[in-house]
Amino acid sequence: MRLPATTGIDEAILNFSPTSLQILNAVLAIVMFSIAIDLKPSDFGRLMRHPKPLLTGLFSQFMILPALTFALVLATRPQPSIALGLILVAACPGGNISNFITHRAGGNAALSVSMTAVATVAAILLTPINIAFWGSMYEPTREILRQTSIDPVSVAITVGVMLVLPLCLGLLLNIRRPDITARIRTPLQFLSMGIFVAFVVLALAANWALFLQFAGAVAALVLAHNALAFGAGYATASAMRLSAFDRRAVMIETGIQNSGLGLILIFGFFGGLGGMAVVAAFWGIWHAVSGITLAAIFSRYDVHPHPAGLA
Repeated sequence: MRLPATTGIDEAILNFSPTSLQILNAVLAIVMFSIAIDLKPSDFGRLMRHPKPLLTGLFSQFMILPALTFALVLATRPQPSIALGLILVAACPGGNISNFITHRAGGNAALSVSMTAVATVAAILLTPINIAFWGSMYEPTREILRQTSIDPVSVAITVGVMLVLPLCLGLLLNIRRPDITARIRTPLQFLSMGIFVAFVVLALAANWALFLQFAGAVAALVLAHNALAFGAGYATASAMRLSAFDRRAVMIETGIQNSGLGLILIFGFFGGLGGMAVVAAFWGIWHAVSGITLAAIFSRYDVHPHPAGLA
């Protein structure tokens, strides 16, 4: 099946100033810092003793999802920038709201936080590799990559500074001053999420006409892609015989992508290419809606931690 052409979306450039990009960078850094102050060295000790749920989540996120995304692109053949937007979102690590949603869903929140942390570090290497590999496998997106001359090292540096540095600082603060992190943890998490939501709303308002014009072109694909991501996470965790407690965490972590990082990469390396930006923006809205809906459903059915799982 080939989707109908979307006139002008590949030429559309969203209104996103350098100042806006710097604000988004700062917001993401605050969000990652708020996640990191929930981590302790003992969390990673449990991972070393029982790594199977974590490795399953990383495999689902960085291997299974990009491969399924490529299959979706081949099956639907969307406009080049839309296709590359889907590939780029799939290459990003798990989104920051996955931890909140996993907790609400009655899943393994400790595993979710650990997956976010480890995936964020792994993204320094795996995100640029996945973008370059899968993007080059499809001729129309390969042409965009050629024109932009994306440098995987530059992408890795961007991911490292935006995500890994605040993650390390938050972990260090929690080790050195747990009294401070105990006081600021909840207020900072609510503040960071509020700032992030406000930023997305303002960015959409500045591009509302353009978003309305092209959102319909990507809506069905983003919904299908997000459903594919949740399904991939659940199927992979089930195939590895994880407990229901851990399956919920892996499923949600795979279905909630860091679309904020995706937007930074799109505006930093692809000049805010319309189709890519609309895909990432729509993902940022939809995965929150679908994730919270799933959490509401799962919360009706209690599951108990598996003895070998991360509690």
